[in-house]
Amino acid sequence: MRTSKLAKLPVVTMGGEDVAQIKDVVYAAGGGQVGGFTLAGRGLFAGPLKQALAWTSVASLGADAVMITDEGALESTGAVLDRSASSGGSGGNVLGSQVLTDAGVDLGKVVDVIIEVSQGGEGQCDVVGYEIEASEALGSSGTDVLIPLPDTISVSGEHLIVPASAKDFVGHDLAGFGAAVEQFRAQLKADR
Repeated sequence: MRTSKLAKLPVVTMGGEDVAQIKDVVYAAGGGQVGGFTLAGRGLFAGPLKQALAWTSVASLGADAVMITDEGALESTGAVLDRSASSGGSGGNVLGSQVLTDAGVDLGKVVDVIIEVSQGGEGQCDVVGYEIEASEALGSSGTDVLIPLPDTISVSGEHLIVPASAKDFVGHDLAGFGAAVEQFRAQLKADR
């Protein structure tokens, strides 16, 4: 799922109460997981709320809504941001960041983040790839492509470093992207 599709999704309780909408996605500072969401009120003139939603309080995430048990799942925005920032790494907004291979090749700039919600008991929401505006190095300059990420990644506010082999697993749509991520990560493990 593209994180750009999450903006303005309603946050709904299990009782059916519409309590907020997603404003922004908060990433864990290490760059590998979603830490939570900042929220806005519902309605035309509603602004940002002082409450946020930690990923650990999300009951489910779908294409049409984010489900929570009740309004008690919401907490202060500062608490969600602080917990996400303390999870290690550098954090920050990755949109517009340059994607470089570990060999120094410019692959393009990030235009969206691709996430996957795990189906196991962990209930994690992992960043598995980026949609990037491709550079000449990918042979499709200016077009948007999907690039898988390893389990761990180096992220700063300006650059993202991926293994050079990531360019061999670039895709053009989400349909087969999950398989490409698995194959890429399996290759990285085999190379260790």
